[in-house]
Amino acid sequence: MLERWTLAVIRKRALVLGTWLILAALGILASANLTGLLTTSISVPGSQSAKADQILTGAFNENVEGTFTVILNFKKASQAQLDGINAKIASATSQIPTAKVQQHKAIGGTLVTTISTSFTLIDAASYTPKLRKALIDRGLADALVTGPPAINFDVTPVLADDLHKGQLIALSLALLLLLIVLGLSWAIFIPFIFAGATIAVTLGIIYVIAQKFLMVLYIPNVIELIGLGLAIDYSLLIVHRFRREILGSGGADNGSVERTIIRTMESAGRTVALSGIVVAIGLSTLLLLPIPFLRSLGIAGLLVPVISISAALTLQPALLSFFGAKAVMPLRLKNLQFKGLLSKGELMDGFWAKTSRHVIRRPKIILLATVVLLGALASATLWLEVTPSSLTALPKGIESAQALTYATDRAGLGVITPNEIVIDLGSAAMAQDPGVMSARNALAEKISSDPEVFLVAKGESAPYVESSGRYLRIFVIGRHEVGAPQSQALVKELRNIYIPASIFPQGTKIYLGGAPAQGVDLLDSLAKSLPWIIFLALALAFILLVRAFGSIVLPLKAIAMNLISVAVAFGSIVLVFKFHVGQSFLHTYHLEQLEAWALIFIFVLIFGLSMDYEIFVVSRMKEARENGASNSDAIVIGMANTGGVVSAAAVILVAALGGLVFGHFAGLQEIGVGLACGVLIDATIIRGLLVPSAMALFGRWNWWLPPRIAHLAKVKASLLEVREARL
Repeated sequence: MLERWTLAVIRKRALVLGTWLILAALGILASANLTGLLTTSISVPGSQSAKADQILTGAFNENVEGTFTVILNFKKASQAQLDGINAKIASATSQIPTAKVQQHKAIGGTLVTTISTSFTLIDAASYTPKLRKALIDRGLADALVTGPPAINFDVTPVLADDLHKGQLIALSLALLLLLIVLGLSWAIFIPFIFAGATIAVTLGIIYVIAQKFLMVLYIPNVIELIGLGLAIDYSLLIVHRFRREILGSGGADNGSVERTIIRTMESAGRTVALSGIVVAIGLSTLLLLPIPFLRSLGIAGLLVPVISISAALTLQPALLSFFGAKAVMPLRLKNLQFKGLLSKGELMDGFWAKTSRHVIRRPKIILLATVVLLGALASATLWLEVTPSSLTALPKGIESAQALTYATDRAGLGVITPNEIVIDLGSAAMAQDPGVMSARNALAEKISSDPEVFLVAKGESAPYVESSGRYLRIFVIGRHEVGAPQSQALVKELRNIYIPASIFPQGTKIYLGGAPAQGVDLLDSLAKSLPWIIFLALALAFILLVRAFGSIVLPLKAIAMNLISVAVAFGSIVLVFKFHVGQSFLHTYHLEQLEAWALIFIFVLIFGLSMDYEIFVVSRMKEARENGASNSDAIVIGMANTGGVVSAAAVILVAALGGLVFGHFAGLQEIGVGLACGVLIDATIIRGLLVPSAMALFGRWNWWLPPRIAHLAKVKASLLEVREARL
């Protein structure tokens, strides 16, 4: 089937290349308008915080995520002067439709003003420059605007700048590495064409999806940098196999080039497709999470391998056909000619062949030493703490971050993201009932006595009482930022102790909303969903690998190696961000807690990439085994033929991830460090030492598949191997 497909692509080469050119052009045009549709919202539909937000939106005409905070420092001011400042802020607020001042609080020389709107986060963010200009026009040039919309607005250009710097780093290193691997030839340009087309098309599809669904602000960075590395990897693996086929035959005419492309696609092309499916399986599990923020990352992450597979099966053979044999022939520029490091036959006398032979001779010692080393790296995971989000790791130069610094110095970050207790009394005009007022005051008084509470704000009119008198609300401002352990503990105390002990009339419903409650709901939702997500990902991968390898042992080994890679990645993040390892070089943040969404994304992507490299290596071993090689020889042949190119592919991917590491955002830095460490260790230590040592110990059992499972998987059983292993 793949032979007929590849032949059809080659025969329709012009149509295929033209189609990809048009799709890429449309994607580039669409992606230029993408950032205005993206958000940082982490809402959890169906949660208690979401119900509170629904009431605030419907009854109070406010959106929690559309709330601005104005911070103004002053030395000394009379009440009359403060009233004048408040009037100017209120006047500036009137420039934004639906905006209204919720409250002014003078705290230790800092005036904190909360301004609510009915807009979504994306729409409110667009009014940030207008609010800032209005404040300046009224003589409040020192006033700083922050809050979710302002942060969303401020970080967008920083993300774009980080992306451009990341692209420069990734492309430069990728070009250097491709020169080393493929030599000076036209072949080094094919992976870049492949990557550019897949990224452009992926961003174009994201633009269409973002018209209707929430998509997270970090998506362009994730797609362009991870997509760049993954696409170059896939293209490199196919080009490398094609190059070996051509150079091994001493060149080729047009007819034999066509046959060589078909052979290449039947081997390397099939492997790339299978690998892409495994990566897609891991990322697709994010779609099952009840959190739009993570689902959007799942959609973006899923599209990257899916589009890459499509390009591998269409664009790649068309490009190989277009360039022909000259694509892989060394170019001569004056007296300069470089053939590349991976240009020698089967490389049976190369580094990876020698390494694998050494490992096979001492598999037990190598296995034990490797497990101890990886276990030491992974052990740092024991100190892992998570947070739903953090305001402390924002780029220092943006106005909204400067405002947070001022707020922290005076009142703590809790003033920016208060808890909101929303009280549904069941019917109109109940707010003025003496019993209701007494219950509200008693609840506020109890909460005020909590040492974690900085301030409790309540009142008998707007913004504390809804116009019909059915709904009340109380602001509870904590002393710590939204994702801090103390903030999470306060949310749980409010929900489990203070609110249940309140004495409101029967039938009253009380919800706790606001950013801290939203964060706790996010972590709770992940805790409930994650075990099922992990199980599903592992189960689907196991089934796919059983069919791919014709073995039950190798898929189980692959899953074990995969989990080791994930543990090492998490341990590396803890070492870098919490214990400062390499921090002076990487310029990463110092964080006591790591962002939950980043860890989830790292898990599913490392899951896919680890399986990815496993498939490349073991598929080549299986090919050698089917051609009559012994178990030991198959291991050596597989490592000799794939070790170099897999390592090169991993280094290229790590180079692309460098764009995330050297950016300004904690979550993206965590993704970059985790994936880079996980991928690099997986492609070298795990693939180079742990995999061959384990396979050497398993012997012929590597290829065992019980008849019943073989029947279910629709592959041939290998009972003969079992019988031979028993002799």
